[in-house]
Amino acid sequence: MLITSSADVADFCARAEKSEFVTVDTEFVREKTYWPILCLIQIATRDEAVAIDPLSEGIDLQPVYDLMRNTSVLKVLHSASQDMQIMFNASGGMVEPVFDTQIAAMVSGYGDQPAYATLVQRIVGETIDKRSQMTDWSRRPLTDRQVDYAIGDVTYLIDIYDQLTKELDEKERTDWAHEEMRHLRDTALYDVDPRELWRKVRLRRPTRRALAILREITAWREISAQRRNIPKGWVCRDEALAEIALNAPQTPADLERVRGINERFANRSDGRALLDAVQIGLAVPDDECPDPEKGRPPLRGHETLVALLQALLKLRSDENGVAAQLIANRKELDRMATEDDPDIRTLAGWRREIFGNDALALKRGEIALTADGLSVRVVSA
Repeated sequence: MLITSSADVADFCARAEKSEFVTVDTEFVREKTYWPILCLIQIATRDEAVAIDPLSEGIDLQPVYDLMRNTSVLKVLHSASQDMQIMFNASGGMVEPVFDTQIAAMVSGYGDQPAYATLVQRIVGETIDKRSQMTDWSRRPLTDRQVDYAIGDVTYLIDIYDQLTKELDEKERTDWAHEEMRHLRDTALYDVDPRELWRKVRLRRPTRRALAILREITAWREISAQRRNIPKGWVCRDEALAEIALNAPQTPADLERVRGINERFANRSDGRALLDAVQIGLAVPDDECPDPEKGRPPLRGHETLVALLQALLKLRSDENGVAAQLIANRKELDRMATEDDPDIRTLAGWRREIFGNDALALKRGEIALTADGLSVRVVSA
């Protein structure tokens, strides 16, 4: 059912708020905008499933946003962070509480970041028709095929939720899954500080002064893109920002020499604003400039030890039916190999129990890995 009126939105949400949980998905486009354009909201209960059209003239979505914040109704999503970001941008509020089926599936042994279509096939036994997957959801009218495809995303999700919660309970891993989902409630994931985005731009051999400049010009770009509602890469690309931070251009002529910056940009308002941001970065007191991340010198034999840890991780991951990525990533394995007592998630809670303690024992030479035909097993050293 496609809902295009405020009255129908309110009626459905009044019924949905009496449910224990609802499944949720969204469709959006953002190729030419900074802020994603919300094009469709799909919600299902055990009794009904609807697609709500946010682009219908005059439609009031407040009942939807109220439902998303209703703490007595669990919201079930797959790979939830992106949909939660969309809802946060649209309503200014958090979706809560949330159950992420991708995280639950990783804890239950369905692999690293299993796709929604994979879970539909493995749990529901259906194959999703992907012909509508790359459609332009902003075009109207929507076709019946589009609506059916969109609603299918939330109806299948009910069966997936039921199966995963059953498996988590049987394996006594419900707490593990909820621990992993806790980070989804962090508002910093959705309300990003523009002055922190410099950390995502890579510099070659950065100095503290270059990072101070990068912090200012990256914040300027983000705010400019938000204000004009265009992709931030359309304002200035990362590569250009990195070169500007390292070379600190002072004039439009200096700015023109930066790869990716043309004469028109350098001599108009954007160029002047960018040069002003450079000056702000140059004026930051020395003791307030960011510190470059200190590289950790690898121990001798670092790569070989990491390879052993990876083999042990695969072994324990398979034995316990938990996605390896959920237990430890490459950066964490590097730190285990090169630090005596790293403060990492791998050495806490359930991760330490199924992998961390053995990883430390392997590093100390207390256990070893041996091959038995095509199998690998752990033996006392």
